[in-house]
Amino acid sequence: MPRIQHPLELLAPAKNADFGIAAIRHGADAVYIGGPAFGARYGAGNDLADIARLCEFAHRFHAKVFVAQNTILHDAELEAGRTLAWDLYNAGADALIIQDMGLLEMDLPPIQLHASTQTDIRNPAKARFLEDAGFSQIVLAREMSIEEIVQVAGETTLALEYFVHGALCVAYSGQCYISHAHTGRSANRGECSQACRLPYTLVDDKGKVITENQHLLSMKDNNQSDNLRALINAGVSSFKIEGRLKDLSYVKNITAHYRTLLDDIIASDRRYARASSGHSTFSFTPQPDKTFNRGYTDYFAGGRQDDIGAFDSPAFVGELIGDVREIGDGWLVVASNQAFHNGDGVCFHDAHGEVAGMRINRVEAHADGQKLFPAEMPEELSAGASLFRNRDQAFERSLEKESAERRIRVQPVFAETERGFTLRLTDEDHITVAVDLPRSEKIGHELAKNPEQALAKLQENLGKFGNTMFIAETVDLQLSQAWFLPVGAINALRREAGEKLQSARLAAHQRPPRAAPAADPVPYPQNELTYLGNVFNAKARQFYEKHGVKLIEEAYETGSEKGMVSLMITRHCLRYSFNLCPKEVKHLKPDPMTLINGSEKLILKFDCKACEMHVVGKMKKGVTLNLGTIRPGSCG
Repeated sequence: MPRIQHPLELLAPAKNADFGIAAIRHGADAVYIGGPAFGARYGAGNDLADIARLCEFAHRFHAKVFVAQNTILHDAELEAGRTLAWDLYNAGADALIIQDMGLLEMDLPPIQLHASTQTDIRNPAKARFLEDAGFSQIVLAREMSIEEIVQVAGETTLALEYFVHGALCVAYSGQCYISHAHTGRSANRGECSQACRLPYTLVDDKGKVITENQHLLSMKDNNQSDNLRALINAGVSSFKIEGRLKDLSYVKNITAHYRTLLDDIIASDRRYARASSGHSTFSFTPQPDKTFNRGYTDYFAGGRQDDIGAFDSPAFVGELIGDVREIGDGWLVVASNQAFHNGDGVCFHDAHGEVAGMRINRVEAHADGQKLFPAEMPEELSAGASLFRNRDQAFERSLEKESAERRIRVQPVFAETERGFTLRLTDEDHITVAVDLPRSEKIGHELAKNPEQALAKLQENLGKFGNTMFIAETVDLQLSQAWFLPVGAINALRREAGEKLQSARLAAHQRPPRAAPAADPVPYPQNELTYLGNVFNAKARQFYEKHGVKLIEEAYETGSEKGMVSLMITRHCLRYSFNLCPKEVKHLKPDPMTLINGSEKLILKFDCKACEMHVVGKMKKGVTLNLGTIRPGSCG
């Protein structure tokens, strides 16, 4: 019996259809994208025609398109949400990523459902419940360790999806309300104002300043490159790259990077296979350090560790390239063996610790390294400063053009028949098409004058698939004689066969089926839901009541008075970051601290048993939720 191979899915972000197509060309097995509305990334919405165009391209490679419909919905939006789900299904989407359980109480299309990371999945009980509720794939909390993933995998048959790269939200997803409390812009509605990237002063319970003007809630960026094998062994099957608001060079570079790593694993272990078809080749060498990042961390994958925060700056500092040796009138010398190019962006930390940058206009060789001529010389730059490069012009230029090809292997067989000839193409997924070429006075009526040359030319022309999605293996000729066959007829035959195979591949694409929920509603893991349950509509309330929840509080976004509550729950702990953890230093107590940004004050409370930090505050006066912010075309 042949060994069952487990597919490993590389899941890439798509700001729009063109980005999604680029991601697939660079090796993505699936992409996730926002539709016309109700997606948790404001400004990343796409109309149905573009979704359909992306699906048509993806399905040629049996790659999938997941659409994020993952905001919480107001009662007035539920019907629009249901209608949109059907529209996305009819456009060809393979799955919906959702947060709001109210949608499960509605007439949804037979489309696979994935639980968004905003459903806050971090234990086996939640995963089991979502499986029984009819989900097929779940996005695990970014904070989960590999050991915790093993525990979840042991209790569910669901496909486990895990973020392997990109920006890290410091809060448990779906459990952050600072943005809404301060601005009326709800993270659960796709409009986070990113208070976590602001500078803060940290003060202890006695008023002592621990640190000033640092970005204490800003995390480094996620990079699980070194943990892929461990994640696979733990049970992860979908490897997700963050970034529906990132630029195209990020999507190309990071997708190609993880494609290369996963292909190496698949090639070395026959238990695994790709989750889609084809092979991608790149015109560049993927380098994650060249693309926007705040420094890298693997976060809590191996357990709690030091240095996960990007406290100094939320900006992209880039790679260290050397120290400033000398400064002159409009120029500087940097001690570096790096190659520089006109248009490079370099930066340094000024006397206040802020990142200051400059664009390089011209480069000259120098005895001590490289002589750089910036477009404008910053006054704060001084000799001895460490210099970083956050834009490598040559690398970016390599990504601006077409930088990848993705091809499906085909085996062409050209055979003689009673009526003439037939070209049969069989691709790597065993899909076969055939096109006939009837014999006539001009086709296959006479023998070629130079048989050896004619057969070689015939093989060459039948294998020329040019800029199509196919690449031919050696052409198998099954002929009784070396017949004279006009080049034009052979080329037309090959083009027709290629088009027919492409259509056959589209017809053969099978969208994953919708999982059936348990016959009887299973109990939800909790009997009560506070505002942290994000119940924003009557259908969601109906869902949880059906599953045994007795007490259900309204979502924070309803605006009902809740006073001082946890506006953010995070595994990141500032006591730990500053060596003030009671578990590490026995005489210390987990007393509250305060974060201060201007007139804003947030209280920090520490749950040492759960090893969590709660950022406590209340809603500003006059803050209301604008339901008009979720509208067709606005978010995704």
